[in-house]
Amino acid sequence: MNWTELLKSEIESTYHATDGLLGLVDEKSLNWKPSTGSNWMTTGQLLKHLTNACGACCAGFVTGEWGMPADAKPEDMLPKADKMPAAKTVAETRTALAADKKLAMQMVVEAGEKNLAGKKIGAPWDPTEKLLGQQLLHMVGHLGTHKAQLFYYLKLQGKPVHTGNMYGM
Repeated sequence: MNWTELLKSEIESTYHATDGLLGLVDEKSLNWKPSTGSNWMTTGQLLKHLTNACGACCAGFVTGEWGMPADAKPEDMLPKADKMPAAKTVAETRTALAADKKLAMQMVVEAGEKNLAGKKIGAPWDPTEKLLGQQLLHMVGHLGTHKAQLFYYLKLQGKPVHTGNMYGM
């Protein structure tokens, strides 16, 4: 298996499972967040974050365009939860997630196998250079992490989710 095949497969399965979980979100719960601890996103903020957790970042790695000023501070890249935007509806989120998936797939193709396997690049939040393929795979993992967060949000809200939901079964 090469980077292109691996990334396309992981993108397909991660977005599929994420969309399935979105289908279980109740519109009335968009303002919900865990009651203990601090710096939690609301469900609406988490949904919005899901729509730019992978494809938009893949585009940044492949094109070098991150959509932020070159002198952006770390807190601009990793804002506290209360500063994050929120989705207004589940339908809006599902549409935006599909567009982000399309962008992620497009970036894998645009990068090409040679660059995925040979080009090293750092991230704005971590200048340590890694293979482009690794960086894109980490972005799929980033979406997967927040997919798991949504799974547990749904569980804490009393939704009947199970392991199959986590993996898109």
